[in-house]
Amino acid sequence: MSASAPTSSTASANYYPAALSGRLDPTLSRWKWLVKWFLAIPHYVALIGLGVAAVVVTVIAWFAILFTGRYPRRLFNFTVGVLRWNWRVSFYTYSALATDQYPPFTLARTDYPADFEVEYPAQLSRGLVLIKTWLLAIPHYLILGALIGGGWSLLGGVGSFASRSEAGIALSLLGALVLVAALILLFTGFYRNGLFALIMGINRWTYRVLSYSALLTDTYPPFRLDLGETENEGTAL
Repeated sequence: MSASAPTSSTASANYYPAALSGRLDPTLSRWKWLVKWFLAIPHYVALIGLGVAAVVVTVIAWFAILFTGRYPRRLFNFTVGVLRWNWRVSFYTYSALATDQYPPFTLARTDYPADFEVEYPAQLSRGLVLIKTWLLAIPHYLILGALIGGGWSLLGGVGSFASRSEAGIALSLLGALVLVAALILLFTGFYRNGLFALIMGINRWTYRVLSYSALLTDTYPPFRLDLGETENEGTAL
């Protein structure tokens, strides 16, 4: 299934073929975030294995794109599914802490409050595949290093991003914002909407770069924070 096309001029300006969304739960436990690292361990174990598989799939896809200009559809769906699973776990744990609903163990789309989708490209550039990951994406890597911590990498992003990034998340801007949100939740019982919108913007930038680096799209990621629950809310920094 492909991501929905934007329906307004503002949405069109903010549109990117990798669409990340997340709905903030209206009621959240004040204390459950303290133990989510433990509750998510089964997912971390699964994502490590899926991450290794996704790296192998990306290497195979690299050769397929180089010789045919196409990303094999089943391999594409697998990689997107791994990123989707990873985003659900990140949304539940320490990249957002925005839901108490336990993530499902599946690559497929569900009714979970966090979702990720990438439009399947009919054709990809054979030339760009040679330089996207290691050269063209470098400016984004540098920015993301400041936003989400030095532990971020392509290998961490495709599958094991949650476990690796959270190991050093306290040193990042995203980690600081999530910690502030968690402490406010602990003492007041509320998750501030403004904080959530900014946290979503940072995560959205991250997954756009992951999609580009993983060869899922040729569309260069914008240097922009698109805030809010969905791609097309029209609020950007």
